[in-house]
Amino acid sequence: MTGLEARHDIGTALTVHDGDTALLRYVYRPDTPLLESPKPYLSPLFTRSGRPASLFRPWDHVWHKGIAWSLPVVQDENFWGGPTYVHGQHYVQLDNNGTQAHKEIAAIEADKDRVSFSHDLEWITQGGERWFTERRTITASLLSPEAWALTFDTAMANVSGRDIAIGSPTTRGRENAGYGGLFWRGPRSFTDGTLVTATASGPGSEMRGGRHEWMAFAGRHDEDDAASLVLMVDHTENPMHPPQWFARSEEFAALNPAPFFSEEYTVAAGDTVRFRYGVGIADAGAEAAPDLADAVRGALRS
Repeated sequence: MTGLEARHDIGTALTVHDGDTALLRYVYRPDTPLLESPKPYLSPLFTRSGRPASLFRPWDHVWHKGIAWSLPVVQDENFWGGPTYVHGQHYVQLDNNGTQAHKEIAAIEADKDRVSFSHDLEWITQGGERWFTERRTITASLLSPEAWALTFDTAMANVSGRDIAIGSPTTRGRENAGYGGLFWRGPRSFTDGTLVTATASGPGSEMRGGRHEWMAFAGRHDEDDAASLVLMVDHTENPMHPPQWFARSEEFAALNPAPFFSEEYTVAAGDTVRFRYGVGIADAGAEAAPDLADAVRGALRS
């Protein structure tokens, strides 16, 4: 293995390099239109061999941006992007697209084995109310010659002065559409790939809504037909663990441990809620998922 290097575009983004390969770019102050609920995002993402492992702002859902912490139902506010699901009316564009605004960097730590970036954010509604303050930490580390890990740690403090319920389109009445949380959108070539868990595998239509500690997406690349694997692990101390999963493969590649899939979670006024996730990205196929899950679980504990 080579070593990691961090390159900081001050005020905008942090890029983590593995030798000549840029593994990730974390844009913490994006220039996103308000309609897409501005939020930090991880894109592009690559495997250690340099193959793409994410998709940015696809035409079908322009608010999908690599990997992002995205919440479509926060009381009646939308921190996901685009229209809001309204039961009986389907999706309606409302004046409720909130912003996750970067405030300041807390720490940047980097060596050849690990790069960590912590910053503070504020969640501001479209109407200008501050609902949450957040401390978020993104960490990248190398796992093997074929794989690397990303960990995502967020602590959100409710500063609104009232209880706030976080849900999903399913909690508002749309069946089997419980998306929200740490959401990954995969490359176009991953369409019709395979979802993998510790006990089963199949398309998104079969795997969506199941409860698992981890889930992986095995896809292939155009041009060279190489296989790649993207895997997410839910920390055992997360609320609603093990989560239901929102996953797609037929329409497009998507993976999302969705803690609010079918039940709202209320953050009381003054309380803090914490979520931690591990993401593994590997030059490998579906058969490597259990070993990758073990390695990512270890990174999540460190």
